[in-house]
Amino acid sequence: MKIKSIETFTNEFVCFVRVTTDIGAQGWGQVAPYYADITAEVVHRQVAPYALGEDAADIAYMMDMIPEREHKFPGSYLRRAMGGLDTALFDLRGKLEGKPVCELLGGSPGKVRAYGSSMKRDITPQDEAARLKKQQDDFGFTAFKFRIGAECGRDQDEWPGRTEEIVPTMRKAFGDETQLLVDANSCYSPAKAIEVGRFLQEHGISHYEEPCPYWHYDQTKQVTDALEIDVTGGEQDCSLVDWKRMIDQRVVDIVQPDVCYLGGMLRTMRVAEMAHDAGIPCTPHAANLSLVTLFTMHLLRAIPNAGKYLEFSIEQEDYYPWQYDLFVSSPFDIIDGHATVTNAPGWGVEINPDWLARSTYKISSLEV
Repeated sequence: MKIKSIETFTNEFVCFVRVTTDIGAQGWGQVAPYYADITAEVVHRQVAPYALGEDAADIAYMMDMIPEREHKFPGSYLRRAMGGLDTALFDLRGKLEGKPVCELLGGSPGKVRAYGSSMKRDITPQDEAARLKKQQDDFGFTAFKFRIGAECGRDQDEWPGRTEEIVPTMRKAFGDETQLLVDANSCYSPAKAIEVGRFLQEHGISHYEEPCPYWHYDQTKQVTDALEIDVTGGEQDCSLVDWKRMIDQRVVDIVQPDVCYLGGMLRTMRVAEMAHDAGIPCTPHAANLSLVTLFTMHLLRAIPNAGKYLEFSIEQEDYYPWQYDLFVSSPFDIIDGHATVTNAPGWGVEINPDWLARSTYKISSLEV
């Protein structure tokens, strides 16, 4: 069963990938969001030439071979493009075998506990607490993540005093039965990160994400070694060599690979396995309601070291307008704080044909 064609359907933010084999079997995947139209070109220029004609069942071979063929391009765009191929092939295989992807990976369908993930910094602590409280009332979340510091902020807050105000405000708004997580998005130097981390510990925060510039592993490790709170990170890392270094050196307490940034399910499973061997939990990054969250749901149902919860974006159309109307029926219903992986074959979702009709289309095939 050979790969006959690879198609992309894209706008600036989202790119779906459809793979078709010589027996007519098809599967849908997705590259990482953001500048997805650029990644679509990488799919056709640097992924499709090596995948066309290959055995559609041998995902591992392609995920190893493509980076070697394109060894001069070790960075993010190639991995994002590879993820579109990988996830489409897993969907294709699941449909052929009549199994959900999680089952192909050794897991089973079922519920996944979710935490409500806020993406906003331009919001007052009082307004943030109020909207998260409403989310809890409406959907039953038992954990939330909110933002502290400024993104790559060089020790500066989004505005003076915001972090010092939002942490106790959130802790006061929610009882001890609600777990609170924070994301610093590479804001702090090690000394400042440790100072903030001790403040977080005093207020019962359980998860401290990306405290230092993520590319400086030595800085993050200083913070991890100094604090009792779980220090987490890894969403941006797309090199398996870097992941091995991060895990071997125990740079973080919890790893957070992103299925789409890292290059698909197979490569993310490899990171999860390395972490499992080291006794480290895996709580992947999934910060929007495109297919990345569905991929992550299946992953968490399959790995033995799944973290406590699924990241689930609470942002609506005013913040991420591009993440709506992607699917005929949303796979993201939250009931009593849990998402559900169904037993539908593959990813168990249908891409909205109206969205596809509005997208920019391109095909690479054996005949073209």
